[in-house]
Amino acid sequence: MKKIAIINGHPNKDSFGFALAEAYKKGADKSEAEVREIVISDLQFNPNLKFGYQKRIELEADLLKAWETIQWADHLVWVHPVWWGGLPAITKGFIDRLFLPGMAFKYRKNSVWWDKLLKGKTAHIITTLDQPGWYYRLFYGRPSVNQLKKSTLEFCGVKPVKVTYVGIIKTSDEKQRLEWLNKIQMLGQKRK
Repeated sequence: MKKIAIINGHPNKDSFGFALAEAYKKGADKSEAEVREIVISDLQFNPNLKFGYQKRIELEADLLKAWETIQWADHLVWVHPVWWGGLPAITKGFIDRLFLPGMAFKYRKNSVWWDKLLKGKTAHIITTLDQPGWYYRLFYGRPSVNQLKKSTLEFCGVKPVKVTYVGIIKTSDEKQRLEWLNKIQMLGQKRK
């Protein structure tokens, strides 16, 4: 049975991002996958990596529980909006505080190389935009995807990482949103 962790990085529970995460979960439940959710905005933690990697800050209970879920999962589904080309601050803080050396990756002594400690996991990024996905890729270079997919997940060994763009959100109508929700539910059902 596939184990899926849905990581919701939208801080607003009334957002379309929450509806997308729920649609994915509905689909995954139909496929009889085991599903756990991490709603980042519900977690109690300081998102500031105050000392960088120079000094370790004790992880809060909610972060320890979230890390347990990430380790448990075979497949990580990240749902977040793109704001100013990047991730919401709370999502970036979650990554900063949790994807740490010795947990998600490990530097090798006297080497430029590192060990990827999350090998064997796959991921899917579902991100909402207020522009077409092709425009975000061509004209902006998709910075949020590069950050999460390449500089975080793949850096830590998660592969493959698929990406689904949902947008243009701000001009969408109810019919279009329903189509997106159905598409995301089908992704969940196929466990992709």
